[in-house]
Amino acid sequence: MDNLEEVKKEIEQIKIRNQKVELDKAWETSYSRRILLMIFTYLAIGLYLRAINVGRPWFNAIVPAVGFLLSTLTLPLFKDIWNRYIFKK
Repeated sequence: MDNLEEVKKEIEQIKIRNQKVELDKAWETSYSRRILLMIFTYLAIGLYLRAINVGRPWFNAIVPAVGFLLSTLTLPLFKDIWNRYIFKK
């Protein structure tokens, strides 16, 4: 009887862990995360360019922020290519 309770407890722990993993995966691939990262990148670059007195820092910060967004959008494509042709498992 104790073994059955232990197995039930372990299964419940696995279910809780799986829910957390699914939530983390959903967040990692969400557009909300990507947009937030683009905004934070834009702000960080803009503040840096302003601090070093670059002309039009907020305008010039657009390029790295958009570049970062594009890189996050294309990574899944390259991951699929890597899985298919390089990793091959």
